[in-house]
Amino acid sequence: MIFLKRTLKFVLRIFFVFSAILLLYLISAFALSRITVNSEVESGNEVAIYIKTNGVHTDIVVPVKNEIIDWTKAIQFSHTIAKDSTAQYLAFGWGDRGFYLNTPQWSDLKVSTACNAAFYLGTSVMHTQFYNSLSESETCKKIMISQTDYVKLAAYISESFHKDASNNIVWISGSSYGKNDAFYEAKGKYSLFKTCNTWANTALKAANQKAALWTATDSGIFCHYD
Repeated sequence: MIFLKRTLKFVLRIFFVFSAILLLYLISAFALSRITVNSEVESGNEVAIYIKTNGVHTDIVVPVKNEIIDWTKAIQFSHTIAKDSTAQYLAFGWGDRGFYLNTPQWSDLKVSTACNAAFYLGTSVMHTQFYNSLSESETCKKIMISQTDYVKLAAYISESFHKDASNNIVWISGSSYGKNDAFYEAKGKYSLFKTCNTWANTALKAANQKAALWTATDSGIFCHYD
């Protein structure tokens, strides 16, 4: 009986500690995501980029090619099923390998995948998708930036890819959601403190654009572009 009481007290303590940590995380995540950095942005009108969300995950969308960078030298049309070389825009989204490759729907989510992602145990991939056109909406915001800032953004995105001994990015053959997307090996590990949206938010910071001080969610980015 005494053993059971002690066990119950221990379990309750663990539960309350975990609950307190979770509550602190949620409060901090909300508060920090509402603090704007680069609030006084010098508007550029040279390069159009987009931030796009599917309701959970934020992508950074850029021109397929311009005078600054031709992404198709690395992200090849031939890596997609459609092989559509008329695409005008290319989306980048960094994230956990298990979520991206093994969890096409929430019903496919496994406890092991969630734990690996949350606690810095998994590896990462970059998801890319070609678009012929984009329409502005609540889930897709257009941002005009300078060429100088686009150079910084392109460098940040490029440095997020894992490269082989020949300094080439590594295509994950046979993995895609549809006809116009592809996956590549990426640097870094996903965690509660570095999510897909944290990556996109940091990309905006790198480009000297409005962003959250820190965010784990897409709403933490889009609230600065309402």
